[in-house]
Amino acid sequence: MRLTTGFIPTVKETPTEAVIPSHKLMIRAGMIRMLSAGIYSFLPLGYRVMKKVSEIVREEMDAIGGQELHLPALSPRELWEQTGRVKAFGETLFHLRNRPLVLAPTHEEVICWIAKNHISSYRDLPQIWYQIQTKFRNEPRPRSGVLRGRQFLMKDSYSLDGSWEGLDRSYDLHDKAYRKIFERCGLRFFIVGASSGAMGGSKSQEFMMESEAGEDVIAISEDGSYAANLEIASSVVSPAGAAKDSAALKEVHTPNIRTIDQVATFLKVGHTHLAKSLAYEADGQPILVLMLGNDELNEAKLNGVVGEECHPIDPERLKDLTGADPGSIGPVGLKKFRILADKRLEGAKGLVSGANKNDYHLANIDLERDCNVEGYFDFRTVMEGEDAPDGSGKLRIVKGVELGHIFKLGTKYSDALGATFLNEDGRAQSIIMGSYGIGIERIIACHIEQNHDEFGIVWDKGIAPFQAHLILVGAKNREVNEAAEEIYSLLLEEKIEVLFDDRHDISPGFKFKDADLLGMPYQIIVGEKNFSNGKIEIKERRTGSRELVEKNQILSRIKELLST
Repeated sequence: MRLTTGFIPTVKETPTEAVIPSHKLMIRAGMIRMLSAGIYSFLPLGYRVMKKVSEIVREEMDAIGGQELHLPALSPRELWEQTGRVKAFGETLFHLRNRPLVLAPTHEEVICWIAKNHISSYRDLPQIWYQIQTKFRNEPRPRSGVLRGRQFLMKDSYSLDGSWEGLDRSYDLHDKAYRKIFERCGLRFFIVGASSGAMGGSKSQEFMMESEAGEDVIAISEDGSYAANLEIASSVVSPAGAAKDSAALKEVHTPNIRTIDQVATFLKVGHTHLAKSLAYEADGQPILVLMLGNDELNEAKLNGVVGEECHPIDPERLKDLTGADPGSIGPVGLKKFRILADKRLEGAKGLVSGANKNDYHLANIDLERDCNVEGYFDFRTVMEGEDAPDGSGKLRIVKGVELGHIFKLGTKYSDALGATFLNEDGRAQSIIMGSYGIGIERIIACHIEQNHDEFGIVWDKGIAPFQAHLILVGAKNREVNEAAEEIYSLLLEEKIEVLFDDRHDISPGFKFKDADLLGMPYQIIVGEKNFSNGKIEIKERRTGSRELVEKNQILSRIKELLST
């Protein structure tokens, strides 16, 4: 493509609305333009990259037996109501005001509807269906460019199996395909265990890139062999302190004492002898959660144990239920509450917690003797420096960007929508599903986050918009002009993607800055000085290394460089 006829509107200044490198560079390089908050137009240069990433995804999905389809962005709200996801997605789901329709952020319901109507026997399974489709999510605070938008392009695929072993195979196939996709796109990534959230299901993994631009928080061990989203991460920590014998309960006056630190100072006891009581509610059922000391409750873990969304109880309602304000409630003698406790408290004796009476605490609590604890679970939010559960070293807490997410959905959707098949015994059985997503635009932005310098983007050959950037310097010299035109024609004949800066009214310095900003893997510089000696200069964008090549060898040298 020629720059004189192409549309690549580069800009010198950093856009004020852009904060992270990929957002800044995608605007400066003329790849995207914002139409509205979280809504971006992809201009020709950006769209070339989008098509390349999409094709890599297609090739790897086809390689595992995936079949591409194309589903409507609009879907009936009724389907989403049947699966309970109108409530689960909440305000994130776009609704049409004048029709009972939603703009789909994902397509489990539609896939399930198709399967319900067309899959009848175990002989029809397994299936892997995928699409590359525009999705919509009503992000309340769209930011970071295309990393978090309200409209975005996603590859979503769905596996349909007749057995749980089949689901395992489909899941593993997607895992392998995703690794190949990200490797081919030149990304450094790691894999973490994750919460399924509104998607539901029994198991999920996220493919992540470490970045300060990320909104996910990850616990990762020193050698990287353990990594998990903070929503489900665990660590090795000591249990609560336990008294040798269970002394009698004792009420202690603790005037104006509310926090764990205040209790510890006032009673001169360590945090491992204190049980923090937190009051939640799920579907009208009050729940008391006991945490050790200042351990932070991970609400995602609590939701996973309870099986539905939990919310803190309003202080006024809490006082009606317990007779006390927050900071003075506790597990002893508490009525109408389910009592759940963190694993660190299992077997604990000699604890201190609220007495359900303002300005009083109870000492010498034996959870087994004095409380009706329903169960002990891992509710903690892990902390920096704690030991990884697999013994792979201390944990770091880092931010990450999600590149892809794979889920074992099981029968959550097929049960809700009645998608069944007849198994080998002739009995009706729910189809077992998996769901697998990749953000196409996220791959592009994350590639730039990992591959840029002070001058601009540094593209990997796999997804670069063009493989070479041909720069004409000294356009007034007829022989130099003709040589550049000849090289351009040769490259096109050899199917080498080339961007030709054939502009006559632009200074060499400006051309070189544009070339570094756009970041093609190789720059071919045709200038008067070197051409007078029969030479053409090649610059590798990533390393900055330069070499002079005989004019008649330029094609073979470029082909050699691109093949390595």
